[in-house]
Amino acid sequence: MLTVDFDRLGLEPGERVLDMGAGAGRHAFEMYRRGADVVAFDQDATELEGVATMFGAMELEGQVPEGAKAVTVEGDALHMPFADGEFDRVVAAEILEHIPDDRTAIAELVRVLRPGGTLAVTVPAAFPERICWALSDEYHEVEGGHVRIYNADELVGKISQAGLEPEGRGHAHALHAPYWWLKCAVGVDNDDNPLVKAYHRLLVWDIMKAPRLTRTAERVLNPVLGKSVVLYFRKPA
Repeated sequence: MLTVDFDRLGLEPGERVLDMGAGAGRHAFEMYRRGADVVAFDQDATELEGVATMFGAMELEGQVPEGAKAVTVEGDALHMPFADGEFDRVVAAEILEHIPDDRTAIAELVRVLRPGGTLAVTVPAAFPERICWALSDEYHEVEGGHVRIYNADELVGKISQAGLEPEGRGHAHALHAPYWWLKCAVGVDNDDNPLVKAYHRLLVWDIMKAPRLTRTAERVLNPVLGKSVVLYFRKPA
């Protein structure tokens, strides 16, 4: 389930790209499939082990073009071990809302992006996120949980002040917002609730089959209910 539109980001084969806060690797895998030179960066060594295993499996199964590369790097988002301007494209998906010192993390994203390069940042959209916080303290008051709710204009301002130029925005995953409201209402860890299980089956079916009805419904609902807001930026040449 991708949140970033890589065509909009401008990703081309052979480009060096960073997935900062890669987690389980969903965006890193797609960039690898597109022929990029991928660095999946995260502080969770266990997650990165799984990402590295998947990179290897993708290569063995012929899922990536010749010349594509992919590695994992463990480290701190506030002090990334990369040179200034090292990356053509940078992705930071659903990570800034977890970082107390987001301005330093943003400065690092800008530092490692080359002049003329592009950045995609995704965070939970304010309206769906406020409902989750209102329904459940457990949703966000956990170790490593969400520390803030972003207003999109506020985040655009922070990234612009750090030196990047906005290039547009979008929303994604409207069908997932009600699922998380339901989870927050019945208990975030209560996966055995019948309504939660039924909605989860619907989401899995939608991801696997991508039927026209639900894909159209999500496109229509995204501007209002999209669980994530996606922001695109360019570093001045």
